[in-house]
Amino acid sequence: MSQKHRRPTLQDVADLVGVTKMTVSRYLKDTSLVSAQVQEKIAAALDELGYIPNRAPDLLSNAKSKAIGVLVPSLTNQVFAEVIRGIESVTERAGYQTMLAHYGYSSEVEQEHIASLLSYHVDGLILSESYHTERTLRMIQTAGVPVVEIMDSRSPFIEQAVGFDNAAACYAMTNLMIQKGYRRIVYFGARMDVRTRLKMEGFAAAMKDAGLEPRNLTTDAASSFSLGAELLNRARDQFPDMDGIVCTNDDLAIGAVFECQRQGIRVPDEIGISGFHGHDISLAMVPRLATVLTPREKIGEIAAEQLLKRILGNTIDEPVIDLGFELSAGESI
Repeated sequence: MSQKHRRPTLQDVADLVGVTKMTVSRYLKDTSLVSAQVQEKIAAALDELGYIPNRAPDLLSNAKSKAIGVLVPSLTNQVFAEVIRGIESVTERAGYQTMLAHYGYSSEVEQEHIASLLSYHVDGLILSESYHTERTLRMIQTAGVPVVEIMDSRSPFIEQAVGFDNAAACYAMTNLMIQKGYRRIVYFGARMDVRTRLKMEGFAAAMKDAGLEPRNLTTDAASSFSLGAELLNRARDQFPDMDGIVCTNDDLAIGAVFECQRQGIRVPDEIGISGFHGHDISLAMVPRLATVLTPREKIGEIAAEQLLKRILGNTIDEPVIDLGFELSAGESI
């Protein structure tokens, strides 16, 4: 379990800067109340100390809040809706509340929300990313609360990770398409977060191992069905001999399939298309989508169980818990 440290106080910040505690307090309420020069010094001191505001009553500062903080990149994404369902199925039985926040795939926004959650003295954190700002890491260390990172078993982690190997999963799906005869396959990526890049690495490795050229079409835009359709049209212009598509998620894959149907392109005869995560619609559509089935709800359950054990003082038995994945060939490859 993490070692709980004494949290830096306003006085600690004031002493480091060489100003009064009241000056620091004014800065935290409204930065314009202090001079620009002092603003810079206070901001640097807050960052250096990993200062966390205290929004909980002093009476509760050393007590258990019976709440955990959960950070996800999106509250509308079906992937994370299922993760949250898994988390809450465990926390509700244990009498814990979940405090949810989303960060839109921005490490700076994640930093702000983690600071806010820690200011309420949550007992632990479940994070959806493996890469964080230096200030985020310092705040977590200062707070001394247990942390579990989810959805990725491959990247570096703070204390404990629960997920699966994104690169291996995409390698396996790409290899399945190669076995089925596809040779000129293009990878569709969106958002370009860490997990998308890991999938792209797995795709490239499978193509190279088969002596084939990996081709990519990526964007920083958010995934959607319409983006999948747009990428299909761009790929057909850029790679006119394309015979297969591996998508970073089901949204892009479904959009590409629908656009093929609109244009009269036969799937899988002319173009094979695969997705990732196995959403309900991918299993119900025609043709049924080839996809990687990932255990999102189970990841949430296991992450919550591990976090609650550590809140109660248990040590970490398994730093990395890899729950694996399955391939569904569907009818689209």
